[in-house]
Amino acid sequence: MKKCIQISAFILCLSALAWAGSTKFTSAWKNPAVGPLDPAGVRIAIFVVSQDESMRLGPEETLATELRNRGRDAKAGYTVLPAELNRDKEKAKMFLKKAGLTHAIMIRVVSKDEEVNYVPGTVWYTQSYYPSFWGYWGHGWSTVYSPGYVYSDTVVTLETLLYSIEPDQLMWASISRTTNPKDIRKMVKDLANATAKQMRKAGLLQK
Repeated sequence: MKKCIQISAFILCLSALAWAGSTKFTSAWKNPAVGPLDPAGVRIAIFVVSQDESMRLGPEETLATELRNRGRDAKAGYTVLPAELNRDKEKAKMFLKKAGLTHAIMIRVVSKDEEVNYVPGTVWYTQSYYPSFWGYWGHGWSTVYSPGYVYSDTVVTLETLLYSIEPDQLMWASISRTTNPKDIRKMVKDLANATAKQMRKAGLLQK
């Protein structure tokens, strides 16, 4: 029950990384000064920026697992850095150095919005005979009106950043929009797949 509450709360606040909805990038940037990321010697930690520790666990673990499945040495951020040190930069530096991390992925919810969409009604005309009863009869039954309707989409905007820790520099930045996310694990997998695809196109990841 507790696990279900945590997942539901995360979807409401984060709603990361996988998709029953769809994910699209609105912007993506690669640091032109860096070349392809060599997986050898790379150790990455994933941090979901949230004040609620319980909302970080699932997404960080899911993305770390996805990266490990792709041959990367990845860890969920909460396993590396105690939550109480998140706001203590100097102690955080010490912990990350001790953990031997070389890179970090930061994910933050930028916004969560409801978008209302209207689909107008349509009329399908196949013939038009008003002068006679049977002419109109055929016309009336073959002219179908479909009433308009309104529907809403939940759109979550996420910021994804890849940093190298030493040297300290931003390697990749992107903004993505996920529509109607329903399953947190699927959302994380989708984000991982889409981000990897964008990074390969930009030359940051090797195929």
